[in-house]
Amino acid sequence: MAELLMVGSVAYDSVETPHGKVTQALGGAASYAGVAASFLAPARIVGVVGEDFEQAHLDFFTSRGLDLAGLQRVPGQTFHWGGRYEQNMNVRTTLFTHLNVFEDFNPVLPERYRSSDYVLLANIHPALQLQVLDQMTSPKFVALDTMNLWIDIARDTLGEVMRRVQMLLVNDEEARQLTGLEDNLAAAEGLLELGPEVVIVKKGEHGAMMLTRDWSFLLPGYPVTTVQDPTGCGDCFAGGLLGYLAAADRTAEATLRTAMAYGTTIASFNVEAFSLDRLRTLDRAQIDQRCRALRALTAFEV
Repeated sequence: MAELLMVGSVAYDSVETPHGKVTQALGGAASYAGVAASFLAPARIVGVVGEDFEQAHLDFFTSRGLDLAGLQRVPGQTFHWGGRYEQNMNVRTTLFTHLNVFEDFNPVLPERYRSSDYVLLANIHPALQLQVLDQMTSPKFVALDTMNLWIDIARDTLGEVMRRVQMLLVNDEEARQLTGLEDNLAAAEGLLELGPEVVIVKKGEHGAMMLTRDWSFLLPGYPVTTVQDPTGCGDCFAGGLLGYLAAADRTAEATLRTAMAYGTTIASFNVEAFSLDRLRTLDRAQIDQRCRALRALTAFEV
């Protein structure tokens, strides 16, 4: 099993959906991705929290086998994001973003982290993602997540990151924004010209599309009847995918396809409760069972 590194935010989220709300619940891209990956492979986390971050959350991370040597704890308040989802939970409004200690985040990797084989650069400023890459020795596979804000204000730096990674994960809107192409397939193909070997375009509840220069793969989302809170699903998808790759220590086509199915499956569990609460009760047997169900839903003969 290969070594897996996650770099991103560890945060508090205050979220309201049509099904309820939570205040200062555990959140952050590295939190969701790290816990999702932990069902498949041990993961290391690099991030920063404030002195207000509850010990119970650290204990939860530890219980999932996460290595927290790279999680800095500094004076101040933890990054806090607030948002509200409409009845159509594809529509989300950000109510506030308090960066707090995350504003001065300096991702310094412990020495033993620098040789990690698989890396997820979660959604942080591209300059910080470059800083992480500059500290790595020779990772086998680096996946990059980003967002529309960085495309707007740091496109050149983001372009430099894209040329140094193997995989890019974006949603369909971000793919169009990066390429100027309206068609999802054309946009995904255009992203391959920007540097990454593998591109994944996420389409929310409608699944995801994965492309390389030689093949493509489409996978629907797993149908879930109880959707409480979609926060963190993209991070769970990425974490599950990287966790599977690290466990297999391969990135062949068949492995990438299965990894995407595991990422999709874990994300489908995440929507069933607020924060990371559903992942607290989840186990590998449930994941495998639902992944087999997803396979059955998409199998046919010609």
